[in-house]
Amino acid sequence: MIVSKYRAKHFRNIKDLELFPDAGVNVIFGDNGQGKTNILESIWMFTGCHSFRTHKTVELIEKTQREAKVSLSFSAHGMENDAVLKIDQKREFMMNGAVKESPRRFLGEFQSVIFSPDSLSIVQDAPAERRRFLDIAVSMIRPAYSTHLLKYTKILANRNALLKQISLGGAEENYLDVWDEELAREGAHLTVYRLHYTESLARIASEIYKEISGGRESLYIEYQQSSRSVSAEEYELAESIFMGLQKNREADIRRQITSVGPHKDDLYISVDRLAARQFASQGQQRSGALALKLAEGYIIKETCGEYPVILLDDVMSELDGRRQSFLLEYLKNWQVFLTCCDASQVSRFKGCKTFHIEQGACIGE
Repeated sequence: MIVSKYRAKHFRNIKDLELFPDAGVNVIFGDNGQGKTNILESIWMFTGCHSFRTHKTVELIEKTQREAKVSLSFSAHGMENDAVLKIDQKREFMMNGAVKESPRRFLGEFQSVIFSPDSLSIVQDAPAERRRFLDIAVSMIRPAYSTHLLKYTKILANRNALLKQISLGGAEENYLDVWDEELAREGAHLTVYRLHYTESLARIASEIYKEISGGRESLYIEYQQSSRSVSAEEYELAESIFMGLQKNREADIRRQITSVGPHKDDLYISVDRLAARQFASQGQQRSGALALKLAEGYIIKETCGEYPVILLDDVMSELDGRRQSFLLEYLKNWQVFLTCCDASQVSRFKGCKTFHIEQGACIGE
């Protein structure tokens, strides 16, 4: 997958910017606050996912304007494509002249992986960050997953609202039965997708981490279910979630929140069998996050037959020389968009194309 042309108008601080990227490494450099990350953010949004920086649409539009527009020309599976994203009160995608019904319909059309300093949160932060990582990664290769996720989220919201009503005496407890069945069914769909993805992720990320560490350390990844099911069969997963909901019903009513289901699951990450979140050094955590994101890209390539576009937002300053060299060597056959502040760093990216960004405009290549 190769981006051949990029244009943005009124996206954040970008007034009107047009770039013709190289098929290899593209270095976007300039001082902080000039619009480098805005370029990566707008490219990422063609995945059909939300911005990796905000959920507020209004923040994506230049303050003096009512609408932002981004267009992307890219090749995939031997075909040339033109995609357009319009942002006003909502997001509207067009692919080769045809309007997509919703952003979710764009999933699978353009595939990209974003790696930034915030990616460390996958290893360092609470389970919600790891679930978010899984939700985005699975949706990228299995667009149907996002439909199940949306259904599950709505069912969960309805069940939680009913728990509150029951707790306050406004509804009968047996009303929960139908929601428990639906939540278990949709939850089982999500869990099957996640288990299959984690199986590939664990295998590939551990191999990458081994290369990064020179074989001195090992990375271990396991999907942990709140329902404690030992089966990967969908009907047994559904039964396990349902039984967990029944068992915890009293506590759920008291706390007014659902305690069992994929929304409570976690991705366990360890280095040398010690939990990475608590016991890994910062260097080990960086290596773990890097291995996870590179594995995400490789799984896209393995599943869809195309290298995804790689977006590296100011990560080189976060990595030591050895990890920088490994990253650049690993991505030598991929199209990469890389941002950095220090122009002196540009010289180490041999054969790359450079774009100097100032106040949302390109002032030189």
